[in-house]
Amino acid sequence: MEQQLKQESQWLQQVQEAIAKERFLLDGDASRLKEEVIRIRREFWDEVRVNTDSFDDYLETIIGLRQEAQELAVRQTLHGQASKRLEVLNRMQDKPYFGRIDFKEDGEKQAEVVYIGISTLRDESKDGFYVYDWRAPISSVYYDYQPGSAMYQTPGGTVTGKLEKKWQYVIKNGQLEAMFDTGLTIGDEILQQVLAHGTNDQMGSIVATIQQEQNQVVRHDGSRVLIVHGAAGSGKTSVAMQRIAYLLYHYRNTLTSDQILLFSPNQLFAHYVANVLPELGEENMRQTTFQQYLNEHLQPEFTAETPFDQLEFSYTQQAAPDFTSRLEAIEWKASADFLQRMTDYIDQLKESGLQFRPIRFRGEVLLSADEIADRFYKEPSSQSIPNRLEALAEDLMNVVKQRLKGEWKEDWVQHKMDLMTNEQYHKAHQILAKRAGLSRAAAADYDMTPQRLAKFVVQQQLQPVLKHIREFGFVDVASTYRQLFAEEEQPQGNHLLYEDATPYVYLKQQLLGVEANRSIRHVVIDEAQDYSPFQFAVIRQLYPNSQLTILGDFNQAIFAHARHSSDFGDIASLYPNDETRAYYLGRSYRSTKEIVEFTKQLIPNGDAIVPFERHGNEPTLTEVADQRVLHQAIEQQVYEFQQAGHEHIAIICLSAKESEEAYAALGKTCGAKLITTTSTVGEQGVVIIPSYLAKGMEYEAVIVYNASDFVYGDESLRRTFYTVCTRAMHELKLFSVGERTRLLEN
Repeated sequence: MEQQLKQESQWLQQVQEAIAKERFLLDGDASRLKEEVIRIRREFWDEVRVNTDSFDDYLETIIGLRQEAQELAVRQTLHGQASKRLEVLNRMQDKPYFGRIDFKEDGEKQAEVVYIGISTLRDESKDGFYVYDWRAPISSVYYDYQPGSAMYQTPGGTVTGKLEKKWQYVIKNGQLEAMFDTGLTIGDEILQQVLAHGTNDQMGSIVATIQQEQNQVVRHDGSRVLIVHGAAGSGKTSVAMQRIAYLLYHYRNTLTSDQILLFSPNQLFAHYVANVLPELGEENMRQTTFQQYLNEHLQPEFTAETPFDQLEFSYTQQAAPDFTSRLEAIEWKASADFLQRMTDYIDQLKESGLQFRPIRFRGEVLLSADEIADRFYKEPSSQSIPNRLEALAEDLMNVVKQRLKGEWKEDWVQHKMDLMTNEQYHKAHQILAKRAGLSRAAAADYDMTPQRLAKFVVQQQLQPVLKHIREFGFVDVASTYRQLFAEEEQPQGNHLLYEDATPYVYLKQQLLGVEANRSIRHVVIDEAQDYSPFQFAVIRQLYPNSQLTILGDFNQAIFAHARHSSDFGDIASLYPNDETRAYYLGRSYRSTKEIVEFTKQLIPNGDAIVPFERHGNEPTLTEVADQRVLHQAIEQQVYEFQQAGHEHIAIICLSAKESEEAYAALGKTCGAKLITTTSTVGEQGVVIIPSYLAKGMEYEAVIVYNASDFVYGDESLRRTFYTVCTRAMHELKLFSVGERTRLLEN
């Protein structure tokens, strides 16, 4: 083994020298290209002489300009590529690769030695490779097979052969510290080391430790919709990010990061995953939240409650008189049944019931709501509502213009003309002269009669009305939505509850038409258990050409509308069966075995979750007499965690309200930072965070602030409690003021 280690160290040094050489050459290229870009930009306009003596001279000038612009674009592209490659090589210098396979293809005499890292490194002297990219077809053998018969897929077909050897390496700071000859997919020794390390406020790449079941998800191809249901800590988010990196590599000639969109649960999560793709040498995909999308399509007419405000209501307002009725409404308005009810309602609106607003000019009604409705329902109902509204808008604009034909004679017009400034008068003269087809030189001769000016004044006043009609402002979507409900259940005012926001936007899209984004080719939805069938229906309309990767865990479905859901059946039903593929990730890697064994007892069917064999301390629960003792105990626990070397510690509370109370007591003494819905960047050290913002995150040590029956005494909070406890990697400590939660009875 010592001789092998020596040989491998020599090979590592050779690879590092090759990396250093490529870095040196690229650094020179990048510097030269940067200087050329600066020079071309500086000299571009200095050298331009626009010659308009003849058409040929003018054409020659335009061609010259275009050639200069193209040369600049080429240099900028080459500089960008060189800089991007340099970033990858810089990351590879200290850790060029993490694995090796010896694969003998059927019909060949010798096995090919394949080293695997985050990117390809060519050996130009031998027309071969020092290192293969982890996304290359042959690299899949490393993740999928034990020594023995193996195969992998290439664009040219299936390659079969024998995996003779599989090695794994621990390389730190450019030094080979250990190597393992293993028959496992990824040896437990290396995975143990990776998982035993601390975490920070940003997720890192896991390409060195992707497991076989995760690799199937990462490399899956051929299905429009990929659904991944995975246990807490099974690597769903990591797999999603590696999958994006794989797709960008596999389809590098036809797919860019700008064509991939990630729906994140919140801005904190968006920051958490923002570093993964750059680590792998890829540019970040687009990111948004569903709330951002809703706000864009509700404003300025409406504001909307956030999903977190809705959760705060369900967590803290049990004594409110409308508590039960609102929870029922939340569940109903997010259901597949209500989506069907809405679909039926929209069909009904083709025949009757669509509400309109009157069209006014200077405060006077030009077209009443009833007249608009009569005109709309005169048209055949076989057309879609948006198409009928398009035709109606053209009709209404013509009617308005006709009815205002003689408006220029009215007294208000003369009054407007009398109050015009010289600047306004000259501007009107310029516009009318231009409309008359006069050149700028001849515009001074234009005769702007009082009648022409009066008609111009009316036209200017009419423009906002015509714009209002073109944008379907005469359609009263809000009143049409309210019709769905009994009077006492109708949304009031201009602030929508969160449960009404998505159905309202969906109805608005169906009535006014959808601005589909056909440039997005792949949509990734994380924490998908929190999305309702309505929200998926909206996403399907928005991105009709997109493939989807959907990841979630219904044991972590903490929103009121999803608390009784157990699978993605409602979502899958929106797409044809032959376009959908589902995977289940049942092994949990985040937490120690002791923590997983504890948390799996909190949920039904928890036995299906398989812990990774990494051991640590048992979770503990401490009951205390009152808040004062609670805070003293937590201060001591934080100190002990810090003494043990834990740097990322979370005190997790049920709600924002409880988090604020905890922060008031512990913020200074523990040096803790408060995480709120407005936080966009994660924090190192000690954080105090509400349960719903901790979802999707992980911490070295977790303190459950108050696991009492007073706080977690309702069965509806079981999934929330499970989510809170599964954030812990190494240590989980629960405290309870008084009697512990009944959720721990088993």
